[in-house]
Amino acid sequence: MNIETTAREHHSVYVVRLDIDGEAAFYVGLTGLTPERRFENHKRGFKAARVVRRYGVALAPELYADLNPMSWEWAVKMEAELADELRRRGFRVYGGH
Repeated sequence: MNIETTAREHHSVYVVRLDIDGEAAFYVGLTGLTPERRFENHKRGFKAARVVRRYGVALAPELYADLNPMSWEWAVKMEAELADELRRRGFRVYGGH
């Protein structure tokens, strides 16, 4: 980010590539952890989204890295916007409340 981050701004949005029967899809989420740690938690079943645990292949940092870190309020907004953008581009998207 170009602005100074405060202690409040430690949340991140993240995108996981999913492979569902050969179809490319994505899961969009937000976390107070690093995206890497959150993905590890999904894969090991800790507070996991079932679709990520089962079909998650890897993170897609090219879709979110330049957005992080941010406040919780901004992350909630960006999670939805990022999911909507991927849907507009024709992808199947999970999460992104």
